[in-house]
Amino acid sequence: MVFCLENEEARRPLGSTMVQFQASEVQQLLHNKFVVILGDSIQRAVYKDLVLLLQKDSLLTAAQLKAKGELSFEQDQLMAGGQLGELHNGTQYREVRQFCSGSGHHLVRFYFLTRVYSEYLEGILEELTYGPAPDLVIINSCLWDLSRYGRCSMESYRENLERVFMRMDQVLPDSCLLVWNMAMPLGERVTGGFLLPEMLHFITQLQPLAGSLRRDVVEGNFYSATLAGDHCFDVLDLHFHFRHAVQHRHRDGVHWDQHAHRHLSHLLLTHVADAWGVELPKRDYPHGQPFPPHEFFNFNPTEDCSMPPHLGCSPAVNFVPGPLPPPVSSPIPHGQHRGLAIHRGMPRCIHTSPYHVPRTGAPCRQRPRHSDRLIHTYKLDKWPPPHSGTWPG
Repeated sequence: MVFCLENEEARRPLGSTMVQFQASEVQQLLHNKFVVILGDSIQRAVYKDLVLLLQKDSLLTAAQLKAKGELSFEQDQLMAGGQLGELHNGTQYREVRQFCSGSGHHLVRFYFLTRVYSEYLEGILEELTYGPAPDLVIINSCLWDLSRYGRCSMESYRENLERVFMRMDQVLPDSCLLVWNMAMPLGERVTGGFLLPEMLHFITQLQPLAGSLRRDVVEGNFYSATLAGDHCFDVLDLHFHFRHAVQHRHRDGVHWDQHAHRHLSHLLLTHVADAWGVELPKRDYPHGQPFPPHEFFNFNPTEDCSMPPHLGCSPAVNFVPGPLPPPVSSPIPHGQHRGLAIHRGMPRCIHTSPYHVPRTGAPCRQRPRHSDRLIHTYKLDKWPPPHSGTWPG
C-alpha cells in the first residue's frame, strides 16, 4: 500500500518557521529538564547532536557520528551495553548513554532500541516509572522492526506501535511531552548495519527489494503518525522535511551527515519550544538567508527520495554550510544573555506537514496534548512543573 500526499503539487521545503538555536538558548529551553531519547542509530545521532549543542555551537564530526558504543562522548557516559558488553548488529544489542551537565540542570539519556515494543522496553518504562520523571521523550523505531522480524513484520509493527503508545500513555506523566520522530527517507541502495548479511546481499543485488523497504517505511510512517495522534502524542515528520536533502544522506542509504542532524535538531527544538509555549528570539540573518541555505535541499518536483549516483558522502561533494546564527542584538552587556520569552497564552500553531491523519477508533483519554503540527490538538497554556527528582550522577 502506498500513501500519497493530498496536495500533489510540488512544494519547496518551508524554512521560515524554524529557529536556529544557539547553545545558550538550548541550555535555557531545557533548563531543569530530563530528556529521554529512544531508538536506533539515527536517534543516537539525534542524542549526540543535542548533547553537543547543549555545550557549544559546533557540529558533530564524521567520526563522532560513526562511533558506536564508545565509553564517553562529549562528557557523557556509557551506562550499559556498547563497549561495556559486546559490539554486534544483532537484535539483542544494547546501548544506554547519559549526559548530565556540570551545572546539574540538564539530563539527557539515550536507549538503543531494535524494536518499538519488547520486554526490554518494558524494563525502560519501569526505570522511568521509579526514577526521575521525564519532561521530554523523543522516540522512533522503524527500520529494525520492518527488516529483522520475519515476513509479517508490518503487521507486528502496527500491533507493537499500539502497545508502545498505550504503555507510554499509562506510564508518562501528563506534563511530559512525547515527540514521535517519523523515519527519514531511505536511499535507492540500502546497506545499513541493521540488515542481516543474507538480506544485505539480496537488497543490494535486487533493486525491487530495496524499493519495497522504502515503501514499507512510508507505510510504517503513516501508521505510526496515525496511532501517535490517536494517543494524543506529537509527531515530527522527518520524512517530509528531509525528502529533498538527499545530498546529505550517507552512501549506505540510511544515515545522514552532521549538517542534516543539526537541521534536525533545530526542527525538533523549534517544535518543543512551540509545544511548551516559548517565544524564541527573532534574528536578522545576513542576506535574509537562515541556515540551512536553499542549496541544503536538492529540490526536484519529480524527486522520489532516491539518491542520485553523484551525490552522497564522496570527496567530490563540497557542501559549504551556512553561517552560524548571529548573536541577538540587544543593549544587554557583553557576557550576558537575553532570556527566552515565554508565552503565557496559547502557543503558536503552525501546520507544516502534508499528511492528513484521520481520526480512527475510540477517543483517547483526555491527556494534555502539545502540538498542532500534524494532529489537531489543544495545547498547554502553562509551563510544566520543573523537574524535582534526584539527578543521577
